[in-house]
Amino acid sequence: MNTWRSTALAAAAAAVLALTATACGQDKGSAYGSGAGQPVANAGTASSDTGYGSGGAYGQAGGAVSAAKQAGQLTVTDSKDLGKVVTDSAGFTLYRFDKDTASPPASKCDGDCATAWPAVPAAGVTAAAGTDQSKLGSVTRADGTKQLTIGGWPMYRYSKDTNPGDTNGQNVGGTWHAAAPDGKKASAAAPAAAASLPGLSVRKDARLGDVIVDARGMTVYRFKKDSAWPMKSACTGACLQKWPAVAPVAKNDTKGIALKGFVTFDRPDGVKQQSITCWPVYTFSGDTQPGDTNGQGMGGTWYAVSPQGKLVGAPK
Repeated sequence: MNTWRSTALAAAAAAVLALTATACGQDKGSAYGSGAGQPVANAGTASSDTGYGSGGAYGQAGGAVSAAKQAGQLTVTDSKDLGKVVTDSAGFTLYRFDKDTASPPASKCDGDCATAWPAVPAAGVTAAAGTDQSKLGSVTRADGTKQLTIGGWPMYRYSKDTNPGDTNGQNVGGTWHAAAPDGKKASAAAPAAAASLPGLSVRKDARLGDVIVDARGMTVYRFKKDSAWPMKSACTGACLQKWPAVAPVAKNDTKGIALKGFVTFDRPDGVKQQSITCWPVYTFSGDTQPGDTNGQGMGGTWYAVSPQGKLVGAPK
């Protein structure tokens, strides 16, 4: 009797194990790869604000812009990062300086500052199509020359902008900003709220195709050093700070993704993490706005996830 009972219990345990393996033993063909993900270089470092540029350097004169060059017919360009930006007739960005004033108009940039940030002459300027000509004006500088103003703010070019469309002067010293058509600081509209997105859904990326995103619209990734069976994460400690685990999502809060192996992973550190086809999934701290895919291919081990839970764009 005891022998029969032991045999029955062993068979039941084997059946449970087989079911779990069926759910989480998929994608065995994916190689785990080698080499940890590399840290992301800091996109920008804080600089002391001496007023005219990073670290007090004004930049070098003799770039593509000149204090004597008239702006001519202004244009408005659309920048993904900055929104609508005013440029001169040659396509060079116009800037404004936080230490200036608009009411009354006054320029506080002269000497070395004016070498790095040439003032835009007021003469011969025409408003960009669709903008208000009355916003254009002038201010008399300390040297007696007249400088263009937009919305009262004196306008400048930047000596380190060497090609049309450059915006190398944006946020230099925390005080220089590309100008919007009304003279205010150019600023891209905030991304559309992603509150209406499901907990996990699919976005069509122009470069990668269909990829899974979270409720904020942020790209979801897999780590090749993880495993699906047994379910295990190789991303711990500092790695987990850089690649936050996706929190558990209810199945009915998803759209367009595979639900086989859609289970919660209880990490050894106590964090509960969502898995897709039994692979733990993450977001990337280097992605700052919906649609970013800065983590793609990082270190040859991190890849966006397809609706079927596969690695997108990983080498075969």
